[in-house]
Amino acid sequence: MNRFALVSLYRSLIRHPLYTAVNVGGLAMGIAVFILLGLYVRFETSFETWLPEHQSIYQVQSEWNLPGSPFNGVMQNTPGGLLDMMQEDFPELKGTRILTSGKIIHNGVAMSENIAHVDPDFLDIFRLEMVRGDARTAMRDPANLVLSETAASRYFGSADPIGRTLTLSDGENADLRKVVGVFRDLPANTDFNFTAVTPMKPPAPDDMKMWRNLGALSVSTYLRFDTPGQARAFIDKLPAFVERHGADLGEKPAETLRYPLTPIADLRLASGDKGSDNRRLTIAMLGLVGLLALVIAIVNYVNLAVARAGLRAREVAMRKVVGASRGALIQQFLGEAIVLVALAALVGLILAELGLPLINAAADLSLTLPYGVVLPVLALLIVVIGAVAGFYPAVLLSRYPAALVLASARSPGGGRAGARVREALVVLQFTLATGFIIAAGVLFAQMQHVRSVDLGFQREGLLIVPAMTDSSLTESQRLALLAALRDVRGVTHVTTATLAAGGSNSHAAENMPVPGTPGDGPTLRKISVGPDFFATYGMTPVAGRVFDPNYRSDDSTETERAGGFNIVINRKAAEALGFALPQDAIGKTVGGHRARTIVGVVEDARFFSPRTPIDPAVYVYKARIPDWPMVTMRYQGDPRQVMEQTRTVWRRIAPSAPFNGAHADRRLTELYAADDRAARLFGMGAGLAILIGCVGLWGLASFSTQQRVKEIGIRKTLGASSSDIVKLLVAQFLRPVLIANLFAWPLAFFAARTWLAGFDDRIALSPLYFIGASVVAVLIAVLTVLSQSIRASRAAPAWALRHD
Repeated sequence: MNRFALVSLYRSLIRHPLYTAVNVGGLAMGIAVFILLGLYVRFETSFETWLPEHQSIYQVQSEWNLPGSPFNGVMQNTPGGLLDMMQEDFPELKGTRILTSGKIIHNGVAMSENIAHVDPDFLDIFRLEMVRGDARTAMRDPANLVLSETAASRYFGSADPIGRTLTLSDGENADLRKVVGVFRDLPANTDFNFTAVTPMKPPAPDDMKMWRNLGALSVSTYLRFDTPGQARAFIDKLPAFVERHGADLGEKPAETLRYPLTPIADLRLASGDKGSDNRRLTIAMLGLVGLLALVIAIVNYVNLAVARAGLRAREVAMRKVVGASRGALIQQFLGEAIVLVALAALVGLILAELGLPLINAAADLSLTLPYGVVLPVLALLIVVIGAVAGFYPAVLLSRYPAALVLASARSPGGGRAGARVREALVVLQFTLATGFIIAAGVLFAQMQHVRSVDLGFQREGLLIVPAMTDSSLTESQRLALLAALRDVRGVTHVTTATLAAGGSNSHAAENMPVPGTPGDGPTLRKISVGPDFFATYGMTPVAGRVFDPNYRSDDSTETERAGGFNIVINRKAAEALGFALPQDAIGKTVGGHRARTIVGVVEDARFFSPRTPIDPAVYVYKARIPDWPMVTMRYQGDPRQVMEQTRTVWRRIAPSAPFNGAHADRRLTELYAADDRAARLFGMGAGLAILIGCVGLWGLASFSTQQRVKEIGIRKTLGASSSDIVKLLVAQFLRPVLIANLFAWPLAFFAARTWLAGFDDRIALSPLYFIGASVVAVLIAVLTVLSQSIRASRAAPAWALRHD
C-alpha cells in the first residue's frame, strides 16, 4: 500500500469510529480466543516431546483379547521380566523398565516419594537434564540414587546433596542409597511423575516365575529404535514371541495377547485406551471452539464490510475516473483489510496476555505466551485472515460501475445479492452461536449430574486411607490402627476393603459358573471387604441381606479356595448371572466346584470415574483384614479435625508408613477434574465467541438502520408507529436467526452425543437443551438489535427525510 492509500484508510477509520471499534474489537477477541485455546491444544499435544530423541522411544503395551473380562483391551503395564525375555530372544534390543513405588525414610520419618526403579540404560534412553552428576554412570551402581531438584531441596535444603545418603524402603526391606545426581524437575507436559530414580533390584529366585509370567503386569517397558522401520520390523516378530512364551495363555496365545508399540509422544492421545480417546475428543472440541471463534470474527468483518460497501462507492468511482484499475482497487482494499487485521492482531495479543491468568486458573495450568512461536503464527494469520476477510468486499467494491454510482442520488447497497450474502453470514454466525449454547448447556448439565448423582453409596462424611497396604505394617500394627481409628472423635464406622471410593488396590476378577448354564460363566470383579463395609458406605440390600459376623458361613478367610461360603453381589452381577429380578438370586448357589451361595444383592455402586462402566461385582467377606486393604472411615463433624486426629493416630502407631488419607469427595472430584476443566474452558471460549457474534450483529444493525433512515421516515409519515418500526427492524434479523437453528440443531446433537458417549453415567439428550438454546439465541439477537431499532424508530420523520 502507498502513502495515499494509508491516508485514505486512516480517514475512513476516523470518520466511522463505530465501524473501526466493532471490526477491530471483534477480530481482536476472535484472535485472542484462538491464541489462548491454541496454547492449550499445543500444550496437550506436546506431552513427552521435551525428551531428546523422543521419536525413537516406544512404550510396549499389553493388549488383551478377553471379551467380557475387566482386563479386555489395552493396558500400559507389562510383566516385569518381559524386557529380559525380549532381549534373550533379540539381543540387539535396547530398552528399559520403570517400576514406580517405594518411600524414603528421612530423619526417622517415612515420606511418600514417586521413586522410579529402572534399568542401567534408563538415562541413555530417557535423557533427563542433569543439573549435577554424570548421567552415563549414575545408574551403573545399584546403591546410587538421583533426585529431582525439588526432592533434593526437600531433603537437603540448600546444601549440596551429592554424596549424601537416604534410606529407601519398599515396605519389607530398607536400603541405604547414595545421591550421585540431581536432574531438572520434569516439565508440566509429561505424564511421568517420578521425583527420584534408582537402579531396579532383581527379583528374588522364588518370585522369578511370576516376574516372567505374561499375565502378571507390574512395570512399564520402553524400547528404543533408530528408525520407525526397525520398530515395524520388530512388531512383526512379536506374535511368534508370544507363542513361544505364552503357554499359560491357552491354545492360541498370540490371539489372546498382543504387544503393540506406541511412540512415547503419542501415549497421551493415541495409546488405544478409552482415556486417550476422551482426551483426544476434548482437545479437538476446544481447538474447534478457538477456530470457530475466529471464524465468527472473520464473518463479522466480511458482513460489516459488505454492509458498509455503499459508503465507499463514490470513492471507488472517483478512483476509477482518474484511472485506477480494478486490480489496483482490489489490491488496495485487500491491503486495508490486512492493515486492519494487523491492528486487531496487536490488540488480540494484548487481550491474550491479559486473559492468560484466567485460562491458567480455569485449567490449573501455568501456560505462558511463547512469543517465538506466537508471533510467526500471528504474522501468517494476519496475511491469511486479511486475504480471506477482505477478498469478497474488495471484489464487490471494485465491481461498482463509476458512471452509475456518480449519477445516482444515493449510495449503492449491494442490491439483493448483497442482502442475501449478509443474511447468509448472519445465519452462519448464529448457527455457530446456537450450537455453542446447546453444547455449553449439555456440558454443564452433565458435570452437574456427575457431581450430584446418587453413586449407590453415601459419599459425604467418608475418609479414605490407602496406606494400609504398606508392606512395612505388621498384622498387629494394622489391628492397632483399626482399633485406634474407631476411637477418633466423630468416627462412627471403620472398615477395610480392596476397594474404596475413588480407586482400588486390586483388579481381581473371576469367572462365576452358573448351574445349568454351559461355559465358565460371566466374569465378575472380586471385592474383598471387612466388617462393617456396607454400613460404612451406607449401602443397603435391594434383596436378601449383607454380611453379618454372626454367620460363620459368611467368612471366606479360610474357605475361599475350596468354596462353601456366602457372597453378596451387585445388581449388574445378578443380571449377568441370568436372574430376572434381584430376589431371584437369593439362596442360589453359583461358582461350580467352588460353590458360593448368594445371600444378598446390593445396588450398583460407582466407585470409579463416571466414564468407567460399573462392573458386575461379587463381594467376598473377610473377618480378618483382607489382602491389599484400604481403610474407609465414616465420620460426623468437622472434616479437618477428623483428618488431623487420624494423621496423629497413624504417625503414632505406624511411623514407617506414610499417611495418605483423603476425603472421598476429593478423591471422586479428581476423577472428573479433567472434564470439569474442559467444561470451564469450553464455557469461556464459547461465551466469548457468542459475544463476538453479538458485537458484529450490533454493528450490522447499526449500519442497517442508517441505510433505512429515509424508509423509516416515509413509513412514519404514512402512519407507522414506533412499535411498528421496531418490529420491522427486529424481524429483519430474527429471520436468519431462526433459520440458523435448522443447521445448529443437528450439528449440536451430533457433537453432544459424541461427547456424552464417553461417559458411562450420562444425562439424556433432552429436546429442552435445543429449545432453550434457540430461545436464548433469539433473545440475544433481539436484545442486540433492539437499542438500534428503538433509536431509529424515535427519529423525527422530517429529519429522516432530509438525512442523506
